[in-house]
Amino acid sequence: MKNSSQRKTVRNIHWNAITLNQLQMFEAAARHGNITRAAEELSVTQPTVSIQLKHLANVVGMPLFEQVRKRLYLTEAGEEVLQTCQQIFAQLERLESTISDFRGIKQGRLRLATTSTANYFISKLLTPFCQRYPDVSISLEVKHYDDLLSRLNENQDDFYILSRLPKRDDIEIKPFLCNPLVAIAPANHPLVGKCRIPLTALTNESFIMREQGSGTREATEEFFQSQNLSISTRIELGSNEAVKQAVMEGLGISILSLHSLTFSESSSQLSILDVEGLPIQRQWYAVFPKRKSLSVTASTFMNYLLQEGARYCQTKFDFANQPLAS
Repeated sequence: MKNSSQRKTVRNIHWNAITLNQLQMFEAAARHGNITRAAEELSVTQPTVSIQLKHLANVVGMPLFEQVRKRLYLTEAGEEVLQTCQQIFAQLERLESTISDFRGIKQGRLRLATTSTANYFISKLLTPFCQRYPDVSISLEVKHYDDLLSRLNENQDDFYILSRLPKRDDIEIKPFLCNPLVAIAPANHPLVGKCRIPLTALTNESFIMREQGSGTREATEEFFQSQNLSISTRIELGSNEAVKQAVMEGLGISILSLHSLTFSESSSQLSILDVEGLPIQRQWYAVFPKRKSLSVTASTFMNYLLQEGARYCQTKFDFANQPLAS
């Protein structure tokens, strides 16, 4: 609870002495917890950021940061200023998009964040959108799942594209794209070309899996557990590309998102196995906080995702019905 001296300080703030530029530097420093990284993001010098942060703190009348070693931590006053900053920037972005919409031009910024697996399809979905709305600027953050949840908690982006939903009730969830998980093997594997392979046959194979915490791995393990089966993990790897390379080398089989597979990469080295019970049916979701008011640009992109997702899914299913191996 603020004491009387703090309330008096807040009432006496000269708001006309605070600029949007200072608030932008403050928000970047708070987000990164580091002045140097904030300066790099904003393409200004470190002393410039330091001076503006000092000026902002002087106007507010109390420290906004505490520094422990090289890391900045927000004070209680700093938390309040950050919250207000985020509200101001969100309102300005909505205003920009609304004014552009009045003019019949979809403009503004679109901020997306997703996991690495979405890289295989997100650019294909973004390309037609960018062609349709050339005045929209888009930023895409590719992060690990836990980092995405942190960004979601801080409302740093418009949407979060996830295949594994967090267990919480304060978010809006929009399924827009299928995410079938298929079994893959090297082209010379004995199971390649066989039809309706029993799921139990895979329990005799060595698996190459994504790392612990991966949504693909979690879905795979849950699926086999639901069938009262267990699989043997021989190798754990941190990316889909590394998993595919290991499968090509004959080190084992794997289960990956169909979206991570293409004809062009290794058509003579990989094949999708026809296994009973597969693919594991998953979804990609666009997620955002329930309290969030979407800008015109974000709403337009959401409608686009819902329409284009179904078409893109059909393309991938057509692809899955053809063997990767030539």
